[in-house]
Amino acid sequence: MTIEIREATAADVGTLLGLVKELAAYEKKPHAVKATEADLLRDGFGPERRFEARIAFLDGKPAGFALFFADYSTWEGRPGLFLEDLFVAERARRHGVGRALLTDLARTVVARDWGRLNLNVLTWNPARAFYHALGFEHMEEWAPYRVDGEALRRLAEG
Repeated sequence: MTIEIREATAADVGTLLGLVKELAAYEKKPHAVKATEADLLRDGFGPERRFEARIAFLDGKPAGFALFFADYSTWEGRPGLFLEDLFVAERARRHGVGRALLTDLARTVVARDWGRLNLNVLTWNPARAFYHALGFEHMEEWAPYRVDGEALRRLAEG
């Protein structure tokens, strides 16, 4: 089996959105995706790029993706890479696709002279063992927080 990883292009937004929808289904939220092809085109390939993406192919067929953007460490005084989403289609799992995507991202971090690669993983996700095997550490002292929707609007109103 042949794995190819390449940078996503504007022509890939349909494939990318399809993989995002597969990820949402895997995470048990199949109707949660609000993003459109126009959103991905604007934010990933427009004049103000808000993310980058890699697409993985297994034997020439789309098999997964990684979507990421730069974050910044005030303590290190350098950027890092925040991996928003990593997904490998069910048919392509256990063939090295996830590892190939993460290797590509690690090479990106090193080539850009950035300091780290960050990601969040759902507590129930069996991929946690995979991440540990690659050297990722669970930062137990950190608890993710988020505000969105109505709570975000209330906060913005003061």
